[in-house]
Amino acid sequence: MTPLDELRALLGNEAIVGQPADMAPYLTDWRGRYTGRALAVALPRTTAQVAQAVGWCARHRVPVVPQGGNTGLVGGATPDGSGRALVLATPRLCQVREVDTDNDTITVEAGCRLQQVQDVAHAHDRLFPLSLASQGSCTIGGNLASNAGGTQVLRYGNARDLTLGVEVVLADGTVWNGLRALRKDNTGYDLKQLFIGSEGTLGVITAATLKLFPLPRVRLVCLLACADPAAAIALLQRARAHAGPALTAFELISGPCLDLAQRFLARQRPGFVPTPPWTVLLEWSEPTDAAHAERAGERLCAAAIDAGEARDAIVSRSLEDARSLWALREAIPEAQARAGGNVKHDISLPLGTMAGFIGRTGAALQALSADLEPMVFGHLGDGNLHYNVGARAALPATAALAHEAAINDIVYAEVVRCGGSVSAEHGLGQLRRERGMALKSDAERTLLRAIKQALDPAGLMNPGKLI
Repeated sequence: MTPLDELRALLGNEAIVGQPADMAPYLTDWRGRYTGRALAVALPRTTAQVAQAVGWCARHRVPVVPQGGNTGLVGGATPDGSGRALVLATPRLCQVREVDTDNDTITVEAGCRLQQVQDVAHAHDRLFPLSLASQGSCTIGGNLASNAGGTQVLRYGNARDLTLGVEVVLADGTVWNGLRALRKDNTGYDLKQLFIGSEGTLGVITAATLKLFPLPRVRLVCLLACADPAAAIALLQRARAHAGPALTAFELISGPCLDLAQRFLARQRPGFVPTPPWTVLLEWSEPTDAAHAERAGERLCAAAIDAGEARDAIVSRSLEDARSLWALREAIPEAQARAGGNVKHDISLPLGTMAGFIGRTGAALQALSADLEPMVFGHLGDGNLHYNVGARAALPATAALAHEAAINDIVYAEVVRCGGSVSAEHGLGQLRRERGMALKSDAERTLLRAIKQALDPAGLMNPGKLI
């Protein structure tokens, strides 16, 4: 019996994909930037089967590449070109194990789609607030492995903050059941946090116990036209003071981003003519009546206009209005994908440095080439910008890619100058591994390598990623 025959015997023939054509969808990342090769693709149905597969890899020194929905943006779930690795994909590991409305928790397996978890929570009159553009495709395991953020981090936190416990298959095939549904557990190291954000380099997350929240009765969305990022930041402070903890999202959108969405996706333009230089989309949600929320939103917008922080505003009058306004923001990633040629950056900055960063970086890019067009949008409320750089509309998309290395140097030098991070929510993967590690101190690198050596001494868990 060959080693692969042994794996088939352990998991069953239907759980192993070995033909090149059948493996192809698992070997290229969502952006099409990375394509690798694999020994096979394993599709386990249970945690026990994951443990058997990882144990088999440990015995035969086969690298393991965990993969969820394959929607990542940094190549973190794509194998290298050696053809030695086993891709361990989790779409069949998709059971909702428990919903506890007394404790406001849900326990799900790693292959559950994010949208599925949101829908189950909603059916129990609860909210699971993690919200991403890829929520119909991405999985909970991938969300946790990359510590996903999204549009509601301002109020609810990122994946790390939404997780109470995890179940993990360790590098030797041992199962650690850490599915504790406790909000207080002060008994030592918080081991789950080692695996959240680890990008599959320490173990395979197979299940998680997640926090649920009361389902908001009212969603109010406001779209405001602003002159510049400094005005948007002043507006953020006003919105925080006005809405308090009910402020759920605060998104910054540059004029070129809205224009691109309109051009490629035929979205309706917002009710601002011409398109403003910058737009803010904010949402708050609360368990109150719609009329009260609408009046409060109108007062906020009026105060912002009076103070010069906004030039004009639109307030949603219905759930349909709210969805229509959000569609403008949610269309941007797809529009950029269709346009092609973007050099992408997922950065975080202290809010006090944000306006200066945008001004200095834009000027430096213009000095590099007048053909470049910054496409800036993101979660201003938690300091996360998607600072993408494309080509001006009349030019081919490849005009930006020709300057990719220089663009990255300019953007990341300013990020470091501002005390920011080169990855806010997408992770390092293959794309940003070297730069991310280079920016860490010697002490940080030593600690990271010590953790990796302790949990994965053979270096088989997702090699070539993160560290």
